[in-house]
Formats: sequence, structure tokens, C-alpha cells
Amino acid sequence: MSSRNSYNPFANVDKICLLLYFLLVFMGWLNIYAAVYNEDHKNIFDLSQKYGKQLIWIGSASILGLFILLIDADFYTVFAYFFYAFFLLLCIAVPFLGREVKGSRSWFRLGDFGIQPAEFMKFAANLALAKFLSNTNLQIEQRSFGFQGFLKKYRSTIIALVIIGLPLLIIKKLQDETGLAIVFAAFVFSLYREGLSINYLLFGFAATVLFVLALLVDNTHLFMAIGAIAILMLLFIRRNKKNIFLLVLMSLLACGIVKGTSTMYQKLEEHQKIRIDVLLGRGSINLKKEGYNVNQAKIAIGSGGFLGKGYLQGTQTKYDFVPEQDTDFIFCTVGEEWGFLGSSFVIVLQLFLILKVIIMAERQRSDFSRIYGYGVASILFFHLAINVGMTIGLVPVIGIPLPFFSYGGSSLWSFTILLFIFIKLDANRLSILR
Repeated sequence: MSSRNSYNPFANVDKICLLLYFLLVFMGWLNIYAAVYNEDHKNIFDLSQKYGKQLIWIGSASILGLFILLIDADFYTVFAYFFYAFFLLLCIAVPFLGREVKGSRSWFRLGDFGIQPAEFMKFAANLALAKFLSNTNLQIEQRSFGFQGFLKKYRSTIIALVIIGLPLLIIKKLQDETGLAIVFAAFVFSLYREGLSINYLLFGFAATVLFVLALLVDNTHLFMAIGAIAILMLLFIRRNKKNIFLLVLMSLLACGIVKGTSTMYQKLEEHQKIRIDVLLGRGSINLKKEGYNVNQAKIAIGSGGFLGKGYLQGTQTKYDFVPEQDTDFIFCTVGEEWGFLGSSFVIVLQLFLILKVIIMAERQRSDFSRIYGYGVASILFFHLAINVGMTIGLVPVIGIPLPFFSYGGSSLWSFTILLFIFIKLDANRLSILR
């Protein structure tokens, strides 16, 4: 049981984590100003410009963070499933009641501001997952014996995957927001910390390799290679019925992944195929069309050199050569104006915050807080890796924000809520009896 601290709600709040948060938000605001700099509106506090509007979001996010710290930590545990259900319903409703933005109907409009429910679904899913796993009183994939133990083990896994997969499918199918949907896959790292077998991660890696190969190599050749590998493995394994059955099953599964990937690729929309082709370097890429975003992003980052061109001196940024340079491609502004040194500093700062969250998660006295903390770290790391990766051409352009840097109220609010709930849970850890 936890005892409430009615005298000082800010007792034991991790100040380093707060400092990192505000430092990243401040640096992000300065980069948004640089990304959309307007000679006619030089005042950084101009509310008619994006940097002025972002300042409003920063102020409101700070108030929201303060409010989260004032609420009793038990509130987030008690209402975890409520948050999950509420935002899941909003994600279902927004395609029918929301506003279409850039071909995706995933926004509710509130005057001059827009709210994207899918962003808030991340912290809600994290709360629900933490509550479910902490209430099971067992680790996922723990060694259990007997038929009942087998059912209990996989029941936990299946329910956890449903909690993760349901918003993923809804956001992808109803809102066509591939980037935001894929983010929920990051929670797999939380499951791994709670005992998910490493075999699943190895299987995921192997499936990813097959997925890429299926797009690069003729399927017939891959089928032949899989068959040859299976025959070769027969020479090194004990040839009993169980092992032979597993080998045949894995071979058929590998062939199914290859065939399924090719079929799925053919059913993709043309712009989605183009993004994959650009990443894999397949065919002739028109740098003025399908390859434009990534090519301009590389030019902007590369032109910064080691020390950068200087603040507000980025020509690629200033003359709008890079699309979405204040949101999905905000890292290009960092690379061009701050150079390799500044880009490295931003990445290290982000990684330091993630590492700090992991360290905080490991010192928790409650399973709920630990699991939630790992969910926060997983989401932040996934956003960082994908956003930076797509700007330098390592992953497809799927459009997800850089934490605390990209312009947008929904993303800043969602990251703030995600992080500050954990800061509050961490501050409350000493009140929990072991």
C-alpha cells in the first residue's frame, strides 16, 4: 500500500529528469523558430507564427505537467483502464467526426488548434499494459509446467499483445496513420523486460530479414535458398520426429513470410510502394519526386559539416527546400545549423533522458511503476531512432515526431503526459512498502 504525502506533492521529484525535459523542449522551440523563420515576423514570441503557437503549447504542457505532479500517484493505477478505453473510443470516433489533414482524418479541431487522439493513446496503452502485467503476479513466458501452466503463460502474452495491437490496428486501418500505429510495436521491449522469451525477438529479427530479402530477391530463388538451408541443417541436428517437424514448420513459415511480403507489397498504395523503393534503392528514383524528401534531408544535414552553418543561417532550411522541416524533418535544421557536433549533442541528450528513465524504472518498488517506466523509455527510443533514421535515409519516411523537438501541440502534450506520469510514480516510490 502507498501512503499519501499531503504536505509536499513535489517531494522526491527527480530534478535531473525535469531538467532534461525542459532543456529538450527549449532547444526544440529554438529549432522550430529556425525552421520556419520569417523575416517579417522576427519576434520569437509572435503568436501568429508557429514558434509563437508552440510557445503556447509549451506553457500549457508545463501547466499540465504540474497538474500531473499534484495528483495522487494512485490515480494513474486506478484509472489506467479508463484512460485506455476513453482514448480508444476517441481513436475510433475521429475518422467519422474529425478533420482531414494531409489525407488522414485523425484530428479533432478546436478553434485554431488541432488535437490528435492517437498521440495520447500511447500513454493510455502504457498505463493499461502496466496495470495488466502488474496484476497478473507472474512474468510473461515464465517457466510453467502442466497444461494449466501452459494456458496461464500464453493467456498473459495474448492479452498483453491485444492491449498493444488493438490501438495499432485501429489507428492504421481507420486513420491511415502508419507512423503513429507502428510506434505501439515499441512496447515489445517492455514485454521483453518482463520476461518475454528472447526467441520472439530473434524470430522478429529473422522475419525482418526475410521481409527485406523478399522485396529485393526473386521469391523462387528465396524458396530454393530456404530449402537448401533446411536440408543443410538436417546434417547438424538430431533427426528425430520432433526436430524434423519443427524444421519443416519453420521452413514453411519462412516461405509464408516471403510470399506474404510480396503479396502485401503488391496491395500497397502507390505512395507507400515508392517510399519502400526509395529506402531499398530499387529502380530509378526521381529525386524531384519520390526521392525528394530524403535527398533534401541528406543535403541539409550534410551541408552542416562538423560545426554547422550557424543559428538561423541554414540555407536549405531558410528557403524551404526540406518539406515538413518543422515537424517530421526538424532534425535537418539541427544538422544544417548545428552540424555534426550539435546533432550528436541532441542525440546524446535524448539518449541520456532515455537512460535516466531506465535507471529510474529499475529502482521502482512497484511492478506497475517499473513496467510503465520501461514503456516510456521504449516509446522515446522508438521515436528517436525512427525520426533520425528516416531523415538520413535508413528507414522509410513514415512521419513521426522527434520527442520534444517537433512542432505540434498533440505530440508535445502526449510526450509530457507520458513522462510526467512516470516522474510522479517515481517520486511516490518511497511511500510504497516492499
